[in-house]
Amino acid sequence: MPHRSRDKKGRSRSVRPAHPTVPTWIQYTPDEVEQLAVELARRGFLPSQIGLILRDQYGIPLVKPITGRS
Repeated sequence: MPHRSRDKKGRSRSVRPAHPTVPTWIQYTPDEVEQLAVELARRGFLPSQIGLILRDQYGIPLVKPITGRS
């Protein structure tokens, strides 16, 4: 008999919204978000690390909807 736990491996993931909008709780302007990302890049963080830092420490879920740039 096959194991049921193997059938669903990898199916439980979050999916980004199709049309992301700027959340209402964001207190940063697009220029401030861009400056934060640039400063973190100057400190030597990789793009994936910058995204994690912005999400965890500043509460910025996605940069692109806010700034219009990736």
